[in-house]
Amino acid sequence: MVQRSGDDPPPPRPKSGRPRLSARDWADAALAAMREGGLAAVAVEPLAARLGTTKGSFYWHFTGRDALIEAALERWAETETETPIADLEEETGSDPELRLRRLFAEAVRSAAEDPLEVALLATADDPRVAAVLERVTERRIAYVARQFELAGFPGPEARRRGLLAYSVYLGHTQLGHAVPASLPGGAELDHYLDRALDLLLMR
Repeated sequence: MVQRSGDDPPPPRPKSGRPRLSARDWADAALAAMREGGLAAVAVEPLAARLGTTKGSFYWHFTGRDALIEAALERWAETETETPIADLEEETGSDPELRLRRLFAEAVRSAAEDPLEVALLATADDPRVAAVLERVTERRIAYVARQFELAGFPGPEARRRGLLAYSVYLGHTQLGHAVPASLPGGAELDHYLDRALDLLLMR
């Protein structure tokens, strides 16, 4: 848990003139470390060096490493699930099939470029990671299932297709990092993803 409340005054500006770091800055740095080395890479002193600050800045915002990890995982859930969903809703209007196609294509491409999700899946035995993964997974599947329902599929069938679509996404993500040569690229990837959605939307 973050140590300070939002009503507390900000920490004094460092004498060096560097801008003050926020809890979000630390959480983002922790996520960057996870991308490179998994959960084990989150350590206060190396992160302070990465951010060009001291441990004092860290302890202004957090009670310890566990609190930072929890904040970083919440940040991941926000930036990789809630924000994309909100953006998608704004960009695609009331067309659920367009939302599904846009979501599928953007999620697959983003996951192929970012190793963080694979790193988190690899540490799913950690209770902190497991709890966030479970919540995020259910949120994503429920959202995708809702789009299938809006596209005209009955609730139980929409749920099955949502789960299948998410399974395809996860499988593609794992393959993209483990054996990238096995997957199409460029225009062929666009065709591949469109065809996958054609099959998922088939009645």
